[in-house]
Amino acid sequence: MKARVVSLLLFLGLLSACQSTQENSVAAAPTLLNDSLFSSHHLFPVESIDDIFFLGEDARIFAENAVYEKSITGKNVKGLVKAIFDHSDYGVLYRNSANTTADSTFNNRAANCLSLSIMTYALAEHVGLTATFYEVDIPEYWTRREGYSLLNGHINMRISISEANHVTSIGRSWADVDFDPQMLRNYFPRKPVSKNKIVSMYYNNKGADALVANRYTRAYSYFRAAATLSPELQQSWVNLGVLYRMVEAYDQAEMTYKHALSINEENLTAWENLSILYTHQGRDEEAMQITQMVEAKRKNNPFYHYILGEQAFDAGNIAKA
Repeated sequence: MKARVVSLLLFLGLLSACQSTQENSVAAAPTLLNDSLFSSHHLFPVESIDDIFFLGEDARIFAENAVYEKSITGKNVKGLVKAIFDHSDYGVLYRNSANTTADSTFNNRAANCLSLSIMTYALAEHVGLTATFYEVDIPEYWTRREGYSLLNGHINMRISISEANHVTSIGRSWADVDFDPQMLRNYFPRKPVSKNKIVSMYYNNKGADALVANRYTRAYSYFRAAATLSPELQQSWVNLGVLYRMVEAYDQAEMTYKHALSINEENLTAWENLSILYTHQGRDEEAMQITQMVEAKRKNNPFYHYILGEQAFDAGNIAKA
């Protein structure tokens, strides 16, 4: 597995033709979710939290054998983590679009970083260890996929033995787990996030998969679930705005982008998509002002220039690329 290519939290940015707050809620702005535009969304139910973290018998036995490999009286955190990485390195093909549940990730031959982290959480939880997710504050960087520029986020986690459980540990009582080890070496700041927010990230990724595949009603079902479960997750609002724009619900798209900016006014992806919307509506002066602001903030980010090159290449402009 090539761990450096990590793709999470698929923000839909340019189309080729993280401060957060708990106070924001769907109830405060009910028109942000417009079910009437996707009246059959209920035909595309999302996975439940239990479904996402469920483990089958093989996965449960794997976790039990790994954590008690060298002892029947103490839990070996390092042994579990090593077994998970061995399982991933030799049995799983990295694929950034493979957003799968814990058991499917364990059994399948493809997974992305978020799916691997969900699987790891479930394995640790099964054997009575404490697992904490962290959202990592990394520089903006993008990947290209089927004409879309996808802004990537990143998470990692810590597995530990809770002192309250009075369980004996074999070796170190905790271990950090990151499927992109470069992230740990760079010591990017991180903050703990809840299990519910991770589930919302999963829904957001599934919605992005559906949108890229032009399955708009399915995409709405997932983005709606993400926004409802974690209203503070700005990515899902930005993605909803993209979806609304693509079905020509322009007022709805503008309202949704501005809601994302009310959560975090420094969300450059929200600003960028608002500029795209204004350009589409012929509001060129407003669009230009936003574009200049965004470019000024990104000009020192090499990943920004790289993705501009990839976009130009996709458009056939080799010299500009």
